[in-house]
Amino acid sequence: MSDSDSGRVSDGDADSDSDVRVAAICGSLRDDSRTRTALEHVLSAAEHAGASTELLDLREYELPAFDANRDREAAGDAERLAARVRAADTIILGSPMYHGSYSSPLKTAIDYCGFDEFADETVGLLAVSGGPFPVTTLEHMRSVCRALNAWVIPHEAAIPNASAAFEDGEFVDPKLEKRVVTLGRRAVQYADIEPDPDSFESDHNVGAQGK
Repeated sequence: MSDSDSGRVSDGDADSDSDVRVAAICGSLRDDSRTRTALEHVLSAAEHAGASTELLDLREYELPAFDANRDREAAGDAERLAARVRAADTIILGSPMYHGSYSSPLKTAIDYCGFDEFADETVGLLAVSGGPFPVTTLEHMRSVCRALNAWVIPHEAAIPNASAAFEDGEFVDPKLEKRVVTLGRRAVQYADIEPDPDSFESDHNVGAQGK
C-alpha cells in the first residue's frame, strides 16, 4: 500500500512551510488519552508538511476554574498557556465527547483566551468518542471558534468507537488515519489563509476582549 493510500505523509510531501507553527491543545487529562494519541498523529503530519509543532498538554498547566473577576496573570498557568496559543499560526483543538459536547478542561483553557489568541487564526478540530461519531462536539467547538473570529478548517476529524480505533498507538483503519493525517496537512496548507469578515457572534462576545 502506498503512503497516499494509507494516509501517511512521506518525506517527499514536505514543503517549504518551515516557518509555520502548529499547536494542538489536548482537552483530555487521561494518561492513556486517545485524544492525545490522535493529536500526535495530526502534529506528525504537520511536521512532515514542513511545520514546527507543539502539543499543549493541559495536564502540564495549572488552570483554575475561570473567574472573570480574576486577572489572567493571577490564574495559575493561564498566561503561559495563552502565550503559547498566540505564538501558533494554526491551533488544533482536540477533545473527547463529554455529555454531547467537549471537555471542561478545554473549555477552561479557551475561556482564558480571547481575540488576541484566536481572531484571524486558523483552527482545526478533532473529536473522539467512545460511541458514535462525536458530531455535536465538533459543532460546539466550531461555534466557539466562530465567536472568537477564528477561521476553522472545513475538514475536521472525528474518531468514533475510540477503544477500537488504535492498536499500539497506531490507527487500525487506514481511512480514519488518512482523515486525521489530512487535518495535519490542512493545518499547514491554510495557516496563512485570508480570514473571513468578523462574525455576528463575535460582535456579542464581549468576554473575548481585553484579556
